[in-house]
Amino acid sequence: MSRYGFYEYESMAEKKEKAERKLTTYQRKHPDAQPILLTGTKIANSFWGKAWCDHLKHYADYDNRINRGRSYIKNGFVFDLTIEKGIIQGVVCGSSSKLYQVDIAIDPITEQRFVHQIGGHIESLEALANGQFPKTLAETFLTNENGLFPNLNEINLSCNCPDWAHMCKHISAVLYAVGAKLDLDPLLLFELRGIDTTALIKKSVEEKMTTLLENAHTATSSRIIEDDAIIDLFDL
Repeated sequence: MSRYGFYEYESMAEKKEKAERKLTTYQRKHPDAQPILLTGTKIANSFWGKAWCDHLKHYADYDNRINRGRSYIKNGFVFDLTIEKGIIQGVVCGSSSKLYQVDIAIDPITEQRFVHQIGGHIESLEALANGQFPKTLAETFLTNENGLFPNLNEINLSCNCPDWAHMCKHISAVLYAVGAKLDLDPLLLFELRGIDTTALIKKSVEEKMTTLLENAHTATSSRIIEDDAIIDLFDL
C-alpha cells in the first residue's frame, strides 16, 4: 500500500513472482503440501479433468465468481489441495499474498445406483480412469442431475477470506484445481463421491458375466431338439 492509502498496482507477473516466493516459504513449513502447478495453458488434459472443469459452468451464475478462479489456478496460487471422501480442502494465496483456507463438502452418491446404471458396461479400472465407456453411460456420469458431478444442492462451500460472496475466487480456484488434480489420479473423483471403484468394477463384471451366461443358456436351449422331433426327423 502506498503512503496515500491506496494499493499500488501490481502486474500479474509481479503477483506470480510474489506467490512463488510465498509458496517456497509455505512448503518449508508444510513439506507434505500438494501445490497445483500447471505446465501448460490448459487447466486439465485428461477425460475426467476436462469433464470436471466443463461441469463448473453449471456454477457460473453462483455469485458470478466461478470464472475468477481460473487466473488463480493458472498462476500457481493454489498452494495445497487434498481430496478425500466427501471433502476437498485447499490453501490459496490471495492477491495480497495472504493465505486462505478453503473447505468444500460434497454429498456421497449411493453406490447401488451407479451399479444399476452401469449395468456391466465397464470391465477395468483402467477403462474407467481413461473414460473408455459406452456413450450410453455419458448421461450417468456427466449430467448435472443424478450424475457423478455434484450439483449445487450437493455441495457446501467455505473460505475464511473476507469476501461476502458464498463462492469467492479462492473457492473457484480450488474447484478448478480439482480438474488439474484429476489429470494425475482420475479415480479421486470416485473417492470424493464415496464410490469404491474396485467394488464397482467387480459388480459390473459379475453382472456382465451373468448376462452372458443367461444369453448362452437361452441360445443353447433354442437349439435343443425335443425327443419326439428327433424320432419324427429320422422316422424312427
